[in-house]
Amino acid sequence: MSYDPGVATMVQITFDAADPHALARWWADRLGYEIEVRSEMVQQLLDAGAIGDELVVRIDGELFFADAVAASDPAGAAPRLLFQRVPEPKTAKNRVHLDVPVPQEDLDAHVDEWTTTGAALVRFDEYPGHRWAVMHDPEGNEFCLH
Repeated sequence: MSYDPGVATMVQITFDAADPHALARWWADRLGYEIEVRSEMVQQLLDAGAIGDELVVRIDGELFFADAVAASDPAGAAPRLLFQRVPEPKTAKNRVHLDVPVPQEDLDAHVDEWTTTGAALVRFDEYPGHRWAVMHDPEGNEFCLH
C-alpha cells in the first residue's frame, strides 16, 4: 500500500491539558491553525438535554465543550490537534512530540519568539549538519523546533 498524502487530515494528535482552551489557542496561534467552533452542535446537545450547562463554556460568544477543543490546519494538510482536560498534572517525558520545522539559519530567532509566547527552551541538540531546539509548551509538553 502506498502513502496517501491526504492521510494527514485523518490523523489527530491529542494533548492532555489542565486548560485545554488556553493550550489550544497557544498552539493554534503558533502554527497558524484555527480553533474549531461547533456552537450549533453544542447548543443542540444542550437543547436535547444530552449535556448540562456545567459541561459547556462560552468563549468569544461561541459555545464549546468545557473539557475538550480542537484546532486544525485551515489548508487541511496537517494533522488535527485535540486538547482534552485531565485531572492529573504532567509527570514524565512525552513518548510522542511535535517537530516544528523552521529555517536552520533562523533557529535562534524562532526559539526567542516562541519563548516570548510562553514556551521554554530545554536545550539545543545537534547532529552533524543539523541543529534543533528541544522546547516545552506552556503546560510542559515537549516539542522541537528544527
